[in-house]
Amino acid sequence: MLGGMYPRSMLHRAAGGVSRRFDEYYRCYPVVMLPGPERENVNHGGKVILPPSALDKLTRLHITYPMLFELINGNAGKMTHAGVLEFIAEEGKIYLPYWIMQTLSLDPGDLLQIMSTDLPSGSFIKLQAQSTNFLDISDPKAVLENAFRNFSCLTRGDIFTFTYNDQTFEMAVLETKPGTAKNGAISVLETDLEVDFAPPVGYEEPKRVSGTSTPRSGAGGLPSGGMMHNAGTMAQAINYASIAPQSNTAAAGAKAVSSNFLHGGHKLKGSKAPTPKASTPVAGVSTNPPHPAAPRPRTNGPQPLRLPPGKLFFGYEIKPVKKDGENKENEEDTKPHFQGQGQTLRGGTKKSADADTEGKGKGKSKEAEDPKAGGGQKLEGGRTLRDTPR
Repeated sequence: MLGGMYPRSMLHRAAGGVSRRFDEYYRCYPVVMLPGPERENVNHGGKVILPPSALDKLTRLHITYPMLFELINGNAGKMTHAGVLEFIAEEGKIYLPYWIMQTLSLDPGDLLQIMSTDLPSGSFIKLQAQSTNFLDISDPKAVLENAFRNFSCLTRGDIFTFTYNDQTFEMAVLETKPGTAKNGAISVLETDLEVDFAPPVGYEEPKRVSGTSTPRSGAGGLPSGGMMHNAGTMAQAINYASIAPQSNTAAAGAKAVSSNFLHGGHKLKGSKAPTPKASTPVAGVSTNPPHPAAPRPRTNGPQPLRLPPGKLFFGYEIKPVKKDGENKENEEDTKPHFQGQGQTLRGGTKKSADADTEGKGKGKSKEAEDPKAGGGQKLEGGRTLRDTPR
């Protein structure tokens, strides 16, 4: 009768048996029900909170750090492992992270068996994210190293949780090494742990599209490379030879580039639309107007840059722009110098050499004609003294 009400280990202790391991039963509750402020790091970790009496018993049993425990739900036949964080719970109660309660299929107030154990240090662990959101983390290694600070041990088959950037991530433990303990449990304290990742749940490998294609036979096939325009290179597509700066057919090139205003004109005065003719319905022939033909792709305007592999297009030629200072210097160099007319000191215009020689010739002729006219001396004021006979 008693064997159905209580576990066999409790009956063994009641009969006077002495256990060398810590083995107790507590009522389990989630960490969010712990009195005091909310402790998110405890809820997303791998450590439990026990009552102070558990510490006294562990001390008497000479169980030293690290204190690791087996958590056993006998009713569901499930087991996992955890460490201890503090001894501040009420007597008879144990507070667990919520993911441990889900792993053991526990409800608040259920009875849980706690047993001390020793676990080997882990050397390898393989994890699988339960959502593709884990791929958004830029540095998963650093994030997991920070998350493992809240764990003492892990068990194969556990699905633990951790937080990052206000998001909660679930991670399943697929494989552990050395895996000699029950359920492949390992200790993650003070060990060099190699971590491997399996593809997240729901992840699909992206389809790879080759950047090159095999040349196909026929006129409609793409050339080698698969991305080149049908008209050829970019220079050919935009008719670069006609619109280049050194081209002599700039007008023809502009006409080739733009297709606007190339159609025939229509007169506004006196133009009348043709009167539609009445048509008799014919059996088997639709009376709906024919569908307009599909627009032909433009081949005379700017085209997208689609070049074959190994070819580059660097644009138009560059002509250096002349600066304002250079233009002024060139103009000053081309101006002629010393083109003004000379002036005498008295303000009169300087006569040319021909006029001077002509005047001297006239003066000599006058003296020859008039012998009385002697060489006078000119005084200031305009009067001239001549030699008069005495």
